[in-house]
Amino acid sequence: MPTGPAIFHASDFSPVTAEKPARAGEVLMMSVGGLGPVRPNLDPGKPFPAWQTGKEPQVDSPVEVTVNGKAAQVISALGWPGMNNVYRVDFRVPEGTAAGAATLSLSVAWINGPEVKLPMR
Repeated sequence: MPTGPAIFHASDFSPVTAEKPARAGEVLMMSVGGLGPVRPNLDPGKPFPAWQTGKEPQVDSPVEVTVNGKAAQVISALGWPGMNNVYRVDFRVPEGTAAGAATLSLSVAWINGPEVKLPMR
């Protein structure tokens, strides 16, 4: 996003920004690309289907999120409905995460993506 990484407050879908930072224990969601195949299997290059509870396309590989090197609880890693190669990862910021600029890292199938800064209060 123009304002930084595509990370949102799950409670109201507003972007996490310096003006509206994340909190320890809060559930956030991020929009990311390139997480690979999903279950159930879909044709590559096709957009993810519309949301159907219980039939969400789940990322097939292990997904891990860390905040300042501490494991975050990954709640879900799904294909974003209507999008092609765009995924939604919901996670809970670890308790005790200090205020300031936290380092957020995502890995899929033990392959690390680039680290981003996450404003915390």
